[in-house]
Amino acid sequence: MANEHHYEVNLHWKQDRKGEVSSPVLNDKIEVVTPPEFPKGIEGVWSPEHLFTAAVSSCLMTTFLAVAENSKLDFVSFDCKANGKLEMVEGKYMMSEVELLPKLVIKKEEDRERAERILTKSEAACLISNSIKSKIVFKPEIVVFATV
Repeated sequence: MANEHHYEVNLHWKQDRKGEVSSPVLNDKIEVVTPPEFPKGIEGVWSPEHLFTAAVSSCLMTTFLAVAENSKLDFVSFDCKANGKLEMVEGKYMMSEVELLPKLVIKKEEDRERAERILTKSEAACLISNSIKSKIVFKPEIVVFATV
């Protein structure tokens, strides 16, 4: 794998507090807005804060999938709830914390310890988490399929 990769993203302002994010190498466009907590913010549409939180969560998933495959971990499902915390820090708003709540469903109890190690390794190797100043709070849950 090369040491350097580039990801082009284009933003076009549409109107009011709305814009649209796209990339020449992706099919979909994403509408982005100022979140409703701010003046003239809009409810029900992706905001930069949601995208930031989603980037951390989705990076955890993709890292986990690679580590689990390399480790030959047999699992049923992976889901992750994520909560991003925006707060005023030293006079500036920042995403100060992202809480990750992954839920991994495994097939057999004997895989629990290995699954825990793989989740922990995945969180430590997540390149988005390693690229931001936000505190990452990691609270994984592992469930055996028969008990779901």
